[in-house]
Amino acid sequence: MRWRAELAALTAATLLAGCATTRPVTDGAVKIGKPYSIAGRTYVPRDDRHYDKVGFASWYGPGQGKYTANGERFDMDAISAAHKTLPLPSYAEVTNLKSGRTILVRINDRGPFVDDRIIDLSRGSARALGIEKQGVARVRVRRVYPTESQRAALLRGRTVQLAAAAAAPTPVSAAGSIAVAVAPSPESPVAVAPPAPPPPAVAAVGIPPSSVSTAAPVAASSRYIQVAAFGDGDRADALAARLRAVAAAHVDAGGDLYRVRLGPFDSDATAMSALAEVRRRGYQDAHIVSAMP
Repeated sequence: MRWRAELAALTAATLLAGCATTRPVTDGAVKIGKPYSIAGRTYVPRDDRHYDKVGFASWYGPGQGKYTANGERFDMDAISAAHKTLPLPSYAEVTNLKSGRTILVRINDRGPFVDDRIIDLSRGSARALGIEKQGVARVRVRRVYPTESQRAALLRGRTVQLAAAAAAPTPVSAAGSIAVAVAPSPESPVAVAPPAPPPPAVAAVGIPPSSVSTAAPVAASSRYIQVAAFGDGDRADALAARLRAVAAAHVDAGGDLYRVRLGPFDSDATAMSALAEVRRRGYQDAHIVSAMP
């Protein structure tokens, strides 16, 4: 396709800008990039810290070993993705709205240049999300800010549990680079604090519901377990009915999503016990949140 050739030219320009050397796979300095044109359409990369959209995901495999727009070697089996405008690299939580399955991906390439698609997954990401065979699926894509250990796991080609995700302010320098600085967190799931507004004089990132916070302890009776999110309310209702044997189950509708949650729980111990049972039943992406949004 014509846009593939144009994207290859964009990648070549990116490499030349880096003195024709390939950067090691690292998140040291994140580039937003300049506006570029593909198939007659111009795209403007930007640091959208609250990016959260519903659309279609596809996946791409050809190009193994070639350079991505970020100047890295493309590995079709890695947990990575392409996006038209988000910084390179950056991270996103991708939810399959049919199955409720959620994965964390590392964005290191540009695409997909098809109007109704908002993210292009590597084959490894598509397999982890359960859409490898169908090829295209309706998803929710939300920018997130994982811990250093989670980023390292993705770079090793491993999938990452979102229950221990962390978020941190990500200041942007005058040169257009992002200094990523996140604090390490425990590997076990912990309770999550709701998003807090940034300080008036400091630009801060959005804190997704699946992120860990080091804010004040969670108040009693405000712990919930989010099990899955669906684009189909009937599927969400059916799952909630099955999980009422574990704890009180609710379906919360917001936008295009129907979230299945259990609770409230009056202590960390009871919440963790219920979480263990939910995961035993096969819902590995279930995690604790601190309050119903």
